[in-house]
Amino acid sequence: MLPQEILAQVRRLEIVTGRLVSESFSGDYLSVFKGRGMEFASVREYAEGDDPRDIDRNVSARAGKPFVRQYIEERELTVVIAVDLSASLSFGSAGRLKRESATEVGAALAFAALQNNDKVGLAVFTDSVERWVPPRKGRRHVLAVIREILAFEPKGTKTGIGPSLERLTRMLKRRCIVILISDFRDAGYERALKLCALKHDLIAVVVEDPRESALPSLPAVVAVKDPETGEEGVFDLRRDAAEFAREESARRGNLEKTFRSSGLEAITVTTDKPSIDPILAFFRKRAKRRSR
Repeated sequence: MLPQEILAQVRRLEIVTGRLVSESFSGDYLSVFKGRGMEFASVREYAEGDDPRDIDRNVSARAGKPFVRQYIEERELTVVIAVDLSASLSFGSAGRLKRESATEVGAALAFAALQNNDKVGLAVFTDSVERWVPPRKGRRHVLAVIREILAFEPKGTKTGIGPSLERLTRMLKRRCIVILISDFRDAGYERALKLCALKHDLIAVVVEDPRESALPSLPAVVAVKDPETGEEGVFDLRRDAAEFAREESARRGNLEKTFRSSGLEAITVTTDKPSIDPILAFFRKRAKRRSR
C-alpha cells in the first residue's frame, strides 16, 4: 500500500469510525471502564459501616484510634491495542480482509479512548511482538497508531499469541485495558491468556470470515495453501466440506471454553458485517451488568 493510500485510509477511518464512536458507544465505553483504578487521597476517623480492610494500621497506631484510608477514582486509563497481523489475517472472502476488520476495531476503540482523554498504546504481533508503540494521549498519536496497523509489514507469518502476550504482560507495569485482536488460530496460549487477564482488563476480539466455517459443497477439487506455514494440498469440496465444518465447529467450541476458563467474554467480528455492531453490543451488555 502506497503512503498516499495509507493516509487516505486513515482519514476515512477517522471520519467514519470517529463519527460512529461519538454517536454510538462513547458513553458505554466510559461507563464500562470508569473507575478502573483508585488513588489514595487522605485518611479519616473510622465510622460505623466502613470496610475494616480500609483501616490504616500505621495512622491508627499513632492516633490511638482507628482511621481509614480514603480514595479517589483515577479517571485516566491506558488502553493497549494488541493486533495479530500474522498471515492468516490477510484472508477475506466477503469483500474485505480480516486485517481490515481488525483495523476497524482498533480504530474504533482508539477513538473511544481519545474522546475520554485516555492513553493509547499499540502492540503488533505475529509469532512475537514485532512493533511496540508506547501509550500516549492525543489525536495525532491515535492517528499514528491507526496508520501503523494499516502500513506495518510483518516479518513473521505464523501466530504466537502465547509468547506475545507473555512479553506484553511483562512490559506493562501498571494495570491496563488490553484489547487482544486476533483470529485465534493458534494453540498453547491458554496460560498466557489467564495471566494477562489476571493482571489487566483483557478483552478478546475474534476476527472471522464466513468462508472459514462453511465451504461450498461443490463437485470440485481445489488446491489450497496454508498462508502461515506454506503447506500445500488439495481439497475435495463435495467430500470434505462437511468434515471441515465439524472440525471448525469443534475448534470454536474449544475457543469459547478457553475464554470462559480465563474469565473472559469475547467480541466476535466478521468480514461480511460492520465491525462496530458487535463492539457496541458488548459494551452495552457489560455496562448494564456493572450498573446493577
